[in-house]
Amino acid sequence: MKGRVLICAGSDSGGGAGIQADIKAVTALGGFAMTAITALTAQNTLGVQGVFPVPTEFIAAQIASVMDDLGADAIKTGMLHDTPTINLVCDELLARAPGVPLVADPVMVAKGGHRLLAPDAVETLKRRLMPLVTVLTPNIPEAEVLAEMDIRSEADMLRAAEALLTLGVPAVLLKGGHMEGEVLVDLLATPEGVTRFEERRIATPHTHGTGCTLASAIAAGLAQGMALLPAVERARRYVRAAIQSAPGFGAGHGPLDHGVTLDPARIAVGGV
Repeated sequence: MKGRVLICAGSDSGGGAGIQADIKAVTALGGFAMTAITALTAQNTLGVQGVFPVPTEFIAAQIASVMDDLGADAIKTGMLHDTPTINLVCDELLARAPGVPLVADPVMVAKGGHRLLAPDAVETLKRRLMPLVTVLTPNIPEAEVLAEMDIRSEADMLRAAEALLTLGVPAVLLKGGHMEGEVLVDLLATPEGVTRFEERRIATPHTHGTGCTLASAIAAGLAQGMALLPAVERARRYVRAAIQSAPGFGAGHGPLDHGVTLDPARIAVGGV
């Protein structure tokens, strides 16, 4: 199954994150990527130099164009930079993609520190988007904002993930990359329990776009008919391999190697 993924997110002119990373990740894992671009950014490995929002009516036109013809087996949202954009995307998904699995990466701040979500839009994100989500993929700073708590330990991560489940989200993949230490822990929390992933941290500055890439890789798996846990496991393997083979481009936080090849048996639907 090819798996059609509609990605509603911002563009990264540097190619490491955003729509560009999303398309590469979905394609690398055998899916078919389609897009509704929410904003343009002037961006490279050193940071974001500018953001140009796409008018909401044109975001709606992109979603309608894709859904009315091609359809989608999964949706991925990334940068939804303000309240009107969040409301528009939620309205369109409710109308055109009810029941389609949705992976939401709650993009708030770029790797270089540039804010990508208006502060007054956080409550809209929680109120409108969270009830539509199949799995939410926040990093620690994003989870702190959404759960309204500090996260300083793995126990805090667990409490934050449980708090996020109360927003109506059926699953939360809380990523621990911002935590100190040589061991990196991610937690996949659902009402049925928590799955803990532990890896040794890869010492590298080339991690630009990891969040976008992981969320899109999960969406590809769901679009291909995989259950959530195998989709997350495959996506994490893919991102780790892409970090390990990063090309080293740029003077700052460099991009991953999205074209990295996994064992074909592991790319296949259901491969673990």
